[in-house]
Amino acid sequence: MLTQLDQLLDAIKADYGRWSKNLTSPRQEMIDEFNARIRVTEGKKYIKVIQGTSVWGFIVKEDGGKFRKGDILKAAGWNAPAMNQARGNIIDGGYTIQWTGPLYL
Repeated sequence: MLTQLDQLLDAIKADYGRWSKNLTSPRQEMIDEFNARIRVTEGKKYIKVIQGTSVWGFIVKEDGGKFRKGDILKAAGWNAPAMNQARGNIIDGGYTIQWTGPLYL
């Protein structure tokens, strides 16, 4: 799952790079800062993806209840994911995300 998590982080960074091409300011500095500020922390049930001071989303660590290992969940707040529906799965692939977070349903 670590490989798929790295691929997700790369996809987030790439989407930011595509978005920033529309800006007129010095883009490379912004891209480098964005990339440097993206990180993950691991809790009991979820891996939290953080960009700067915001939670990008959560990744489910183990199968259980409504969700499967690798499911991408939108953030409901700093400490909890939205529990309505997964936005994709990093193990299965084929998910759609943006640098701002998992896409809405």
